Amino acid sequence: MMIHLKSAKEIETMRAASKIVAEILLELREKVHEGATTADVDKIAEDLTLKRKAKPAFKGYRGFPASLCISINDQVVHGIPWPKRVLKNGDVVGLDFGVIYDGYYGDSAVTVPIGQISSEVERLLKVTEQCLYR
Repeated sequence: MMIHLKSAKEIETMRAASKIVAEILLELREKVHEGATTADVDKIAEDLTLKRKAKPAFKGYRGFPASLCISINDQVVHGIPWPKRVLKNGDVVGLDFGVIYDGYYGDSAVTVPIGQISSEVERLLKVTEQCLYR
């Protein structure tokens, strides 16, 4: 296997793709709320992506029908957004998102609590975030 080194321009484009993902995930954190459907959140993600002249990386990949993977509570990763799946108070939502920008991918994920969560779940989220940084 050969490793291809990236040029400074290629690395900068990769950085730009990842920045788009980070910005959109930050916006989604603020827009995800009780009563929204997972399809609503997916639509917001796609609109924000297209506004930035990027393409949703997951949509169409191996038949995946959406721009955003949304997993709720104990749902395994890569949940498919659905118009009838309404977010509820106490849900813990994983948002996995990627874009293609100028031929390069950016991809990341965040976990968002909806409304009031139990102290046990709050502790779990804090500890897992600490583990990520360690």
